[in-house]
Formats: sequence, structure tokens, C-alpha cells
Amino acid sequence: MTGTRIALCGFILALLATGNAFANSVVKIKVDDTIQPISAEYVDRAIERARQTNADAVLIELRTPGGLVDSTREIIQKILASPVPVIVYVAPSGANAASAGFFILESADIAAMAPGTNTGAAHPVILGGEKMDDVMKAKMENDSAAFMRSFVGPRGRNLQLAESAVRESKSWTDQEALQQHLIDVVARDQDDLFRQLEGRMVKRFDGKQEKLHLVGDSVDEMAMTLRQRILDFLLDPNIAFLVLAVGALALYAEFNHPGAVVPGVVGVIFILLALFALNLLPTRYASFTLIIAAFVLFVLEAKFATHGVLGLGGIVLLTLGGLLLVDGPIPQMRVNLWTAMGVSVPFGAITVFLMSIAIRARRNKVVTGPQGMIGAVGQARTDIDPEGKVFVQGELWNAHAPSRVGIGEQVVVRKVEGLELEVEKAGISN
Repeated sequence: MTGTRIALCGFILALLATGNAFANSVVKIKVDDTIQPISAEYVDRAIERARQTNADAVLIELRTPGGLVDSTREIIQKILASPVPVIVYVAPSGANAASAGFFILESADIAAMAPGTNTGAAHPVILGGEKMDDVMKAKMENDSAAFMRSFVGPRGRNLQLAESAVRESKSWTDQEALQQHLIDVVARDQDDLFRQLEGRMVKRFDGKQEKLHLVGDSVDEMAMTLRQRILDFLLDPNIAFLVLAVGALALYAEFNHPGAVVPGVVGVIFILLALFALNLLPTRYASFTLIIAAFVLFVLEAKFATHGVLGLGGIVLLTLGGLLLVDGPIPQMRVNLWTAMGVSVPFGAITVFLMSIAIRARRNKVVTGPQGMIGAVGQARTDIDPEGKVFVQGELWNAHAPSRVGIGEQVVVRKVEGLELEVEKAGISN
């Protein structure tokens, strides 16, 4: 009985030690990309791990040109509701947190920047970057400004200046942001950041006060899962368009060579991956009409040989379809011109080439089997009146003719009927 109690006490002490080890840690992630659904999922995982392990804080090292509004709002909701303090640190030197990144930075319990970084330029942009009418512009500005005020004020930062990033697209260096109370700390690196925050009282979004103790904490750097890394890679619009084009080309090769199997399997996989990624992005599905029209022009070019006119039209349509495919709010979330051209020109050339081969193959005369005998020239080995024997393509055949053919005369095969040929004298046409 005593041994059981000792074992139980040892187990409890081990659990307590493990809990203390978890408590003296900081969960860290790096967001170095556009803000999109996978970014939001990544931040959510980090905050959840910090909650489960009772960590002292979550550190988000941020570097982003901006991103999607919905994903930004989702990230900010997670930060504001986090049970542990969240530190957003714009780093390394030379990085920026623009547009959506500025919203995320201002929502944090601690907003920090490395020397030589900048932030701001949070003016809302309509998807695709088109010019907005005055009413829509006012609506979007007011909504974004109100969203900014909803958390900047409670954080005790410069509300009017933060709002000017939305209404006037203002940006600031690290020192400007610090001096004007947009951020709390400028730190050279992670260790310097922890030293400056040691013992600092933080007012959480729910009003509670909490003292930070980060010096000496272990850093639990959490990487993306394999699934997240794959999806994050595919959510680059340029990659998604390239994967879509490769899948379409593979399926096209399968249709031209039925039974090859491998191109068909590769094509289906690539197209499904592309569609899955495009479903998470602001995609203009109407642009698929341009892509399909480009295929039609490639086929017509191969069939009618218009000396490149239809092929060039197909390349133009495919390029436009790629450029308009993803309707992102920033250039980094759209297919760029060089990617669209780099895919469209080779794709058009390959498609026209494959289609030309297929059409020529269908037009060429059959040269094997019974059909290959038609038109062949042979020699009568007996009189054919109306039946006899002929020697054609190295073989002796039974034959019949509509008019008499003398022995030794040249004959032309006009029809194959089972094992007998219908022939006529050479030089006589149908």
C-alpha cells in the first residue's frame, strides 16, 4: 500500500513538473506570406497550443504585404479572444506589415517591430484593384476604420493615427510608429524583445492585467503541418494557375492518346488541386470561359492552319484568363503578367502541335491491314475472266475483275472482300 502511494505521488509530481515546463514557454510562429485562410488556420493552431500547454505568450513573427479581409478578421478575432497574451513582432529588419498586416499588428497585446521595418498602408482595396465609386469607397473606408477603432482604442494606442492608415494610406517606420504610440517596443531580435518585455504589465482585451515573464522561457517554434505547407504553396495564384494549366495539358494528351492512363491520372490530380486552391481564393470563375475559348482557338488553328492567327488569339485569351483568374486585393494575390505569358505561349504551341499530329494521323491513308491493300498495284498470274489469281505485295490472291485481264498484265486493287480481291487493269480509273 505504501509503495502504491509513493508511486502515485511520484506521478503527480511528474505531472506538475511537466505543467511547469509548459508554463515557462512561448509558442512562436512565423507568418511570412500573404494573409489567406491557411494563415488564419496557422495562427489559430498556435493560440490553441498555447492554451493547452499554459504557455506564457504567443509570438507571431510577421512579414506580409497584406491579404484577404475575411482571413484578417478571423486572425484578429482569435488574437482578441486568446487566453494568453499575443505578441506580434514585425521582423526581421527590412520586413514590412502592410495593409492586413497593420490590422494584425495593432490588434496584438504587444505590438513590436525590428529596426528597419515599416507598417501601415491599410486603405481598403476592392478585389482586383478596380477603381471604386464614391459610395462604395466611403462604405469600405468607414467599415475598415470602425473595425480598426474597435480594438486600437482598448489597446491604448493612437487611435486617430491608426485610423489615418485606413483613410489616407499612411505608413510609418519602426521609430515613427514607436514615437507616435502605434507600437509598444522596437527590439533588435527575439532576445532583446523578451528582455524589454520582462515584468511589463499588459492590459488584456477583456480588461484584466497580466505581468509578462519571458526571459529564460523556452521557445516552442511551431511549424506548419504538411497539409498546411502544401495548401500554402498552392494558394499562390501563380502556382494555382500553373498547376491548372499542367493538368489541362495532361488531360488533353490523354484524350489524344486514349489508354495512356498516366497523363489522365496526372491531369485529374492537378486540376483537382488547382480547383481546391482556387476555391479558397477570390476566384473569378467567369475567367474559365476565356480559358475554354483559348482551347477552342488552338484546336481550330491546328485544323484549318490559319498561319498562327487563331493560335495567337488563343494565347491572348489564355493570358487574359490567367490574369483575371484570381481577383486579389493586392498584386501578390493575383496572377502576374509574366506567369500568364510564360504559361500561355508554350501551352498554345504544344497544344497546336499535338492537335496537328492527331489531325494529320486521321487524314493519312491507312497503310496496314485490308484497307492498306486498296490502291496497291499487282500482276495477273492467270487470265482473269472474270476470276483468276494475282500477285500483290508479295502474296498470291484470288481475284475477280469486271472486265477480262490477261496473264502478266498490271492490275490495281479496288476492294477487299474477305480473302478475295476486286481488281481492274492498271490505268483504268473509277
